[in-house]
Formats: sequence, structure tokens, C-alpha cells
Amino acid sequence: MTTPDRIFARRLYAGGGAAPLENRIVEMRDGVVQSVTGAEAPSGLPAYDLVAPGFIDLQINGAADVQFNFEPTAQAAATIAAGAREGGTAHVLPTFITAEGQSYRAAISAVREAMAERLPGVLGVHLEGPFLSPERPGIHPAEAIRVMAEDDIAAVEAAAADMPVLLTLAPECHDPGVISRLAQAGVHVFAGHSAASADQIAAAEAAGLRGATHLFNAMSQLSGREPGVVGAVMFSDKLYAGIIVDGHHVDWRNVALAAREMEGRLCLVTDAMLTLAGQSQGFDLLGKAITLDGDRLTDKTGRLAGAHVDMITCVRNMVTHCGADLATALHMASGIPAEALGLQDSLGRIAAGYRASLTCLNEALEVQAVMVDGTLFQG
Repeated sequence: MTTPDRIFARRLYAGGGAAPLENRIVEMRDGVVQSVTGAEAPSGLPAYDLVAPGFIDLQINGAADVQFNFEPTAQAAATIAAGAREGGTAHVLPTFITAEGQSYRAAISAVREAMAERLPGVLGVHLEGPFLSPERPGIHPAEAIRVMAEDDIAAVEAAAADMPVLLTLAPECHDPGVISRLAQAGVHVFAGHSAASADQIAAAEAAGLRGATHLFNAMSQLSGREPGVVGAVMFSDKLYAGIIVDGHHVDWRNVALAAREMEGRLCLVTDAMLTLAGQSQGFDLLGKAITLDGDRLTDKTGRLAGAHVDMITCVRNMVTHCGADLATALHMASGIPAEALGLQDSLGRIAAGYRASLTCLNEALEVQAVMVDGTLFQG
């Protein structure tokens, strides 16, 4: 890794879904972009075919043979971030899924420590449960699912004072006042693993709901007389959503439909597990044997158990299978996730004053390097 003060982009996707700029030099100092100027490529500068704002993965459970639930430590979070960089991701929210009792507190402490130590790429924490619907557990252990208690609310509020916190819960299992309180504390509340009706989602949105986790998966679906979570989120003009674009979790046509209806609100996420950028071909997840077959992770019943996909593959899939132009797909991987976290003034664009976090690609959309706050990690 190095800390160059300038890099050259033959095509610069500065953000916001805008068309690329040709032949640009990005100058940086102390981890912050100082200027973007036009010039021919000077000799001696790191040069890349395409440079985009650094990808942000809002939902990643593991990578590089480390699963955050198995090892909720600062070093594990850093290892997951390093594994994610192989797929072009600059910043991650290590994701801790449903576990017994108040196990999630270890995840909060781990991310707090990682951020205090400035371990590269660790942006905040995603708590996916245990405050979900027992009707839509997915791969989560149903016996550990429960409603938030007062001490849970206080713990998550305290975490949000230190870092970005994304909390996935089932809105129908919680009073809108709980969502309002969390939102006012700065928690980014997403609906997920939820059987909520569209009216319940609308009430939660009015209370401060921010979005939905892995759209289409583990949630009530759109039907003729009940829009469900999927329909309510798509109908909204404010709610964000993550979506797993691996060809297994959501049909390409549904991805394309969501992208069209949710322009500027749909985020690419990986939901990756420890097999990503690792050597493992399987693992035990809370008593369930999970195996990797090609690029698909399932339990013995065939139920999907997270994903084995990286962000750059999701970007390519948006272009190849879902009809998105490259600028839009890159925005879904960077600028929109930044907006969902309220970080649009510091991440998701390449402009003076923004954090120097970049994803550098070749013409084949392969990752060549990732810069995190001014530090360049070569692919």
C-alpha cells in the first residue's frame, strides 16, 4: 500500500450517475481530495482506465475466511474490509446477524475499536437482527429472534453516537415510537426479515424508517391487493433499499424493475459470507451446515445462506443483465449507499473536500486498486 498525492484517471466517474470525465488528475492530501483537474497523463503517476468513488457495502457478513458473527473483533472487521477490497469495496459495514441475547453488543464494541484504531475500510456497523419477524427468519435462528427491549434501544442509540449504525428490524413487531426514537438518535433503521403490510411500512416511514434490507428477500411481496414490504418500498419516494445482484437472490427482471422504480434509492450490497476472497468451501452457521456450490451458498434444504459475490461483480451484473449504464451502476455501489447513511457530503463523490476513497478499474471492469482515505491498496 502507498499514499500517493496524485493519481491519473483516463475516465473519471466523479459520482451522482454523471457521465465520465476524460483525462483527469485527482490530487489528495491527508486523506482528502484537494482538486480534480484536466491534463494528459504525467509520467510517474499511478494511472487507471476508470476511477470511481470508492464502493460502500452496507451489508457484508464475512470475507477472507472470517465471519463477523463467529469473531466479533476489531481485527475481524479489518480482515473483512480487506477481503472486500479485492472486489473494489473501499468501505464496509461489518454485519452481525441474529444471535442469542445481547450478543450484538460485541459487534458494536468491535467496530468502535476498529474505528478508533483507524483500521482501513471499517465505516460503521450493521445489526441485522435479532429484532426481526419470526414469520420471515430466512437463515437466521428463529429461536433467537425477539422484540427490542429498553436496554437494547439504549445500546443502539449509544452506538449511533459514535459511528454509522444500520439496524435491520421488522417494523410490524415494534411500535412506531421505537423507530422514531432510534431515528432521532441517528440510527439508520431498515425493514428486513419482515411480514409487514404496506400500511405498516408507511407508518414506519412516517416515524423515521430509512430503507429496506436485501429487497425482495425475506419480506412480504407485492400482490394484487397488498403491496407488502416490496411494494411499499418501491412506491415510496424516500426509502432506500439494498439489493443482492448475484443472479440467485433476485431475478434480473426484478432487479431492473426495482432500479427503474427506485432511481437514486437502490444500493448494491453483497450480503457476502466468509467464503468471499477466502479458501473455505463451507462452514457451520449457528448449527446449520452451509456449503458453497459454484457461487451459491445454501443449507442442506437449498435455502440461500448469504451470498458469495463481490461488489464489482454486482456492478458488472447491473450492466450486463439488468440494462443499467455504467455510471448508474457505479452510483448504486457508492453514492447511493453514502446517501443512505447520511454521508453524502464526505463519501460517494470525487470532488474537493471529499474523502479520498476511490475504486480503480481497467476497461474490463476488473479491480486494479482501491484507495481508502488516501491509502492506495493495489489489486
